[in-house]
Amino acid sequence: MAIHPTSDIARRDVDAGIPGSELPGPYGVGEYAGALRDKLRGFAHVQLVGELVNLRPSRARVYFELRDTSGAIPCAVWCNDWEAILARIGGGAGTAPVDGMQVVVAGGCDFYPGSATSSPGFSFSVTDMRIAGEGDLLARIERLRRQLASEGLLEPQKLLDRPLLPRTIGVVTGESGKARHDILAGLHRRGWAGRIVWGFAPVQDRHAAPLIVRALTDLAAVGDVDVAIVARGGGSLADLLCFCDESLCRTVALLGVPVIASVGHHTDRTLLDDVAAVSCSTPTHAAETAVGLDCARAHADLLASATRMREHGRRTVLARAKTLTALSRAPAAHIERQRALLHQRLREIRAGSRRRLQSELQITGRRAIVLERKSSSTARDCRTRRTQELQRLTLALAGHDPQRTLERGYALVQTRDGAPLATASAARTARKIKLRFADETIPAKIIEP
Repeated sequence: MAIHPTSDIARRDVDAGIPGSELPGPYGVGEYAGALRDKLRGFAHVQLVGELVNLRPSRARVYFELRDTSGAIPCAVWCNDWEAILARIGGGAGTAPVDGMQVVVAGGCDFYPGSATSSPGFSFSVTDMRIAGEGDLLARIERLRRQLASEGLLEPQKLLDRPLLPRTIGVVTGESGKARHDILAGLHRRGWAGRIVWGFAPVQDRHAAPLIVRALTDLAAVGDVDVAIVARGGGSLADLLCFCDESLCRTVALLGVPVIASVGHHTDRTLLDDVAAVSCSTPTHAAETAVGLDCARAHADLLASATRMREHGRRTVLARAKTLTALSRAPAAHIERQRALLHQRLREIRAGSRRRLQSELQITGRRAIVLERKSSSTARDCRTRRTQELQRLTLALAGHDPQRTLERGYALVQTRDGAPLATASAARTARKIKLRFADETIPAKIIEP
């Protein structure tokens, strides 16, 4: 490419360059950047195939990256071209381009030269796209997830006991990342005053996973660590790939310390989230999960309860003291009052007993007089009634005496043996009879003509 010195540079002396250098120039940065842009745009347009990652739209363009096992390249599409691509391929839930898809793009190199206030940038300017299928990245992650599940490595961490109020918390995160400050802020809001053991490690690139594993094993070796947090801020799928590392997942699954994962945004899901004891959406949420008790509120509640107990105890002691003082002021007077009360009740009992005895004696005397009167009256009545009854019975007996009947002129017909004969047929049958009169009995014999 041909670059010509600018007017300013042309006016300078050649000695203004690097002494002894045989390279042409110096040239203005903007001029060189513009020439570089023209050169890159002059390259032939080609088609590239790779895995789409880190898809992020903006107001004017849509940015993403194409990656494969040997390299990566940044790409950009103007929003108008992107809308046309979506309309052509359908744009439905199953056909819209998403992270992890295998795509074929058409376009050419482009370069933004930047300015005094903005940074330059290279990108592959995409004019068309075709979806080639599911990318190898997501497929590998899904295969590894199924393998870990089949080996039972997704459950051990979830079975570990997490203390409600840990004394020591281990944290694996970037040393200068925002996640560190978010965790400290979350623990501060909880009022937690325990010990933090930091395990700083890179949380993004292909070398991060081994260092995270090393930091976790070092924390687990510290016997006082009750719970560990692995945290980083949001990022693309490519940025979070280190948290889908197989060795990292297996190490976390076999740790004896509960691990809380807080990787990416709430919509991101890595293999570490599946293996860890708890998966949190933000580092702040992870800090609140690690300390399950709001220490400041619990301390305030405990202080309020202690104050109430102290006040109730004070009032109770004062009330009991007043009662004891009242009881101990004049025990002799109290005993005297009780003695007088007992004497009064004794007098009342005695007087009541005498009244009851006199009443009973009077009632007994009256009853004796009544009984005596009743017995005298009964004896007199018995003598009179019995005499009258005997007279009545004598008269009744005399009225029924057969002798009296015979004296009135009647005769009693009897057999020779003395049995009475009541009918004429009985007399004919007996033939020999006796006739009993009032003064004498005459034998007789029935003779019929």
